[in-house]
Amino acid sequence: MGGISARGLPRASLVTLAALLAIAGVCWWYLFDMAAGMSAMSGGGSMMLREWTPVYFVMMFVMWSVMMVAMMVPSAAPMVLLYRQVARTNKLARETLGTGLFCAGYFVLWTLFSLVAATLQWRLEEWALLSPMMRSQSVVLSGIILIGAGLYQFSSLKQACLKHCRGPLFFITRHWRPGLSGAFKMGIIHGAYCVGCCGALMALLFVGGVMDLLVIAALAVIVLLEKTIPGGEWLAKGVGVTAIVMGIVVIASA
Repeated sequence: MGGISARGLPRASLVTLAALLAIAGVCWWYLFDMAAGMSAMSGGGSMMLREWTPVYFVMMFVMWSVMMVAMMVPSAAPMVLLYRQVARTNKLARETLGTGLFCAGYFVLWTLFSLVAATLQWRLEEWALLSPMMRSQSVVLSGIILIGAGLYQFSSLKQACLKHCRGPLFFITRHWRPGLSGAFKMGIIHGAYCVGCCGALMALLFVGGVMDLLVIAALAVIVLLEKTIPGGEWLAKGVGVTAIVMGIVVIASA
């Protein structure tokens, strides 16, 4: 797999790991706070679809962006730590700034993904396919998303992207770019592979609920396990089978 254990890491890498976990923690706090607010509104019977004004679109875009950071930081940590170690050991870039630029490039891709996701949410609500809780209220839509995401788990694109995400050393040796601009470009490249690996899974949020914390946490764990445990490729296919079966059952029950 090529991951890195926290044991034996240099102090600088431990600081980086702590910073990543702190960022993820703040993002999760934001999600908990937002979900609590939605739950309170729903309990009071005042939950309804909101008009998609420019301000509301920006708010949803920010929500998606924060959610992606919360979900993806744990699985991206091994790659970030390996980048820092290689840059530090070989003096190939200013390690601290380079690591920050690597992370920035990585999240540029997930920010673009969040823009697409917020736009899709807007259109689905306009078509009356999402409930006020940001969950699909169409059996057909739910079934199509489940089956589509399940089939994608078996695609060659998914497997190729997962290979890069599971192998930090493999990625570093194939895509190393020198200097600070190289760090940012490497982050973008890794982000592209990561979106290719996990983007379809994120579509399941529309089925389970965009702000359902259990669904968000479950997908984050699946992403982490796919990328880090031995046999993660088989886990990905197992998730695919499960999603396909669930999609067929959902449509058949309509």
